[in-house]
Amino acid sequence: MTIDEIIDFMAGLDGVLTLRPTAGTDWPEISWGDTFFYYSPDGVIPTRTQPFATVVTKDYPGEPSSDLHRPNSFRVNIAAGKTAFIEWTGHTPRQQATDVDYRVTDTVLPHPTYSSAGWLCVVNPGARTETTTRELLHKAYERARSRYERHSSSEQTPAQQ
Repeated sequence: MTIDEIIDFMAGLDGVLTLRPTAGTDWPEISWGDTFFYYSPDGVIPTRTQPFATVVTKDYPGEPSSDLHRPNSFRVNIAAGKTAFIEWTGHTPRQQATDVDYRVTDTVLPHPTYSSAGWLCVVNPGARTETTTRELLHKAYERARSRYERHSSSEQTPAQQ
């Protein structure tokens, strides 16, 4: 799987806003070249929520290395949720794994920083994880959409409902 294939897959889902910060924008330089996916049917970057998935092209300071400095390397990060996290890691999100090699490619792993929030990741998804990565991204999308709809309906006044 390539970054463009992931972006194209996400573009096929209704209400997904794709943010791709570049040089010369107001986004922090560390984010340049990375991709952030939000559920936002109105096309406005949400201010009260995080993306439900990201694609990063570099290791971020303070987290274990995924060796993303290797040519054509990237990591897909997915807000998979507790159930999927347990299914793929064998433990709850609260238990931070200390023996994970985050440089392993084409393998579903706990996120190096956000595993406690139920995030999973895949470095360079390939033949073994392409289908799984798409399924996890779709589940994260569904979770984000559901959360958006719950919050939207709870913010309406009785007259709007």
